Amino acid sequence: MSTGENPPSEHQPPATPGGQSLVPAGRPTSVAAVDQPIAKRPLQGDSFHDSTLSHLPELMKSDIESGVQIPPQRQILVPAMLFVATCISTFWVGATRWDPMQFGVSVTWPQIGAVVQANWHIGLAYMGAVLAILLTHEMGHFLQTVKYGIPASYPLCIPVPFNSIGTMGAVIGMDGSRADRRQIFDIGIAGPLAGLAVAFPVLWQGIKALDLSSAPQPGEIEFYLPLVGQWMLQWAHPDKPWAHEQWVGLSELNPYFMAGWVGMLITGLNMLPISQLDGGHTIYALFLDKAHTFARFFISFAIFYVVINLEEAILWTPMLLLVIFLGIHHPPTRDDKVPLGPVRWAIGLASLLIPVLCFPLLGFRQ
Repeated sequence: MSTGENPPSEHQPPATPGGQSLVPAGRPTSVAAVDQPIAKRPLQGDSFHDSTLSHLPELMKSDIESGVQIPPQRQILVPAMLFVATCISTFWVGATRWDPMQFGVSVTWPQIGAVVQANWHIGLAYMGAVLAILLTHEMGHFLQTVKYGIPASYPLCIPVPFNSIGTMGAVIGMDGSRADRRQIFDIGIAGPLAGLAVAFPVLWQGIKALDLSSAPQPGEIEFYLPLVGQWMLQWAHPDKPWAHEQWVGLSELNPYFMAGWVGMLITGLNMLPISQLDGGHTIYALFLDKAHTFARFFISFAIFYVVINLEEAILWTPMLLLVIFLGIHHPPTRDDKVPLGPVRWAIGLASLLIPVLCFPLLGFRQ
């Protein structure tokens, strides 16, 4: 392809592959020959023909000249391994009836075998329900990144086999700086809406199967019902004297209730209006720099709430410190001037209620 140089003169002396003239030193040459670039023989000095680089992929010349960028390949092994590990951890937690530390740290294979044989159906139901919620949530994000061409990883599940949930949720890594205002809104809101589409019916099935007629045993772990869960309990059991309960004991749990509760927790937590959580993406897309004021107000309120409710809200302290460490403000998008439109504005404003309705404010107690 032409680069704009003049064509070589017919009087130009021949050149060696290294670019040195074959004309003896001191022999005069024409002005035209001196002014012209000295051509190299084809393939000489070309790194693509270096045997030490032969393993590297080649680019078409047209791709290089047109500026085409080859997107990096997504890793498959790590997401697949984390998914399998999370399947195992959530199955185990469900099979132990959400008390995986009942054997302490010295659990033996015969104990594991006995638990699995007795409760495999509970573990399988919990594993399937909670992973359906998590993966639907993350695939909501992932499909939007594919739609807009934003580099992103496959969903990365986080297994935790020693707590009552069996997981810390799932995440995707993405290059959010390439998304504009509308794109970051769509990516941020798609996950919670997709996850809630599965979590609501799962929680409803679990609440219909609850029987809270027995009081929790002393020292038993209890889980706080989010506001939407309290409404469901009243609708599902309107004639029961315990229809207005706010706490559900460990012995009263069933796999669908627990999976739905985890779905509410993860969705409500992700929709908090700070940092680069889903709620942070959403509120920044709505209000741009004014979202920083919301973030500062929320962090101040969260710190105040934890301090005055230290005994019940202490479990949120690590998450609060992590968010403060990572930064509470959302960075600018690639183009903040892109309008959202009335439909996105309506969905975004309505989504601000998700933490209020879904987040179990007091978590759990013992």
